[in-house]
Amino acid sequence: MKHVRIGGYGPGIVTIGGGLTRVTAPSFLAAHPSLPVLYAVGELERGWLTAYQAQGAELGPLDERPSEGHSPCHVAVDPEGGLLAVANYGDGTATLYRLDERGAFTGDPIVLRHTGSGPDAERQEGPHAHQAAFHDGLLHVSDLGTDEIRRYRHDGTPLEPITLAPGTGPRHFAFAGSRLYVAGELDGTVTLIEGERRTVVRASRQEGENAPSHLQLHGDLVYVANRGPNTISVLRAADLSPVAEVPSGGNWPRHFAIDGERMYVANQYANTVTSFRIEDGVPVPDGESYEVESPACVLIM
Repeated sequence: MKHVRIGGYGPGIVTIGGGLTRVTAPSFLAAHPSLPVLYAVGELERGWLTAYQAQGAELGPLDERPSEGHSPCHVAVDPEGGLLAVANYGDGTATLYRLDERGAFTGDPIVLRHTGSGPDAERQEGPHAHQAAFHDGLLHVSDLGTDEIRRYRHDGTPLEPITLAPGTGPRHFAFAGSRLYVAGELDGTVTLIEGERRTVVRASRQEGENAPSHLQLHGDLVYVANRGPNTISVLRAADLSPVAEVPSGGNWPRHFAIDGERMYVANQYANTVTSFRIEDGVPVPDGESYEVESPACVLIM
């Protein structure tokens, strides 16, 4: 049985229908690919990582380590389950941990520090790592502060980064084979990169400021959450042409998760997680909404 778990800035990790696990500022969650283990960041100035055994709806503590950086905001596990990466927004540091056969942390971390800045003096005064993802044997880290997708081998060796237009502010991204899709938090865009070809579109067709947050591929479509317009945009993966744009069901959609034909959207400032059916690729409200204090991440496992 799958469970919907919500992390954020409230009292802890909420499992819909299953109660609360108290932990400080668990703003992002990730699941081990083969073990019943959940990982949460503690988005604090001295950041933390906590591993939990998932026992049905309940979570039991397994292990804990420092994130080795300031304000961790994203965590990911590689497909083989042997490596975990965390992105620390505050100082731009990314960290790699080895995982043992239980899913607990083992050995010394590899700490990946970075320098640089961007044209937005307020938001890009230095590096700000925002997402970590494993793809094709490499670790990729989006850096909002330097307009880069940083790339590393699994031993921490840095490779040439993927650069985006100045002022993009890359936040969340996703791969589909050779294609890379990037949400630009600062310029309100989605960028498709395939070899030398780049396609850039506005994430929302609404007027006004937009700070896109989460981006996810599902089938042949790209879904993007828009903070400001408070919508979910649906784009064709092939060329980023628009399919639909629907209200997110609340204020400031920070994150969402798709499971089959269902979508759950974390509307951070509305203190709600809203449920949708996906019909012909378009999210349709199903009338269900869950009260969760300051939700920031949805994990289905």
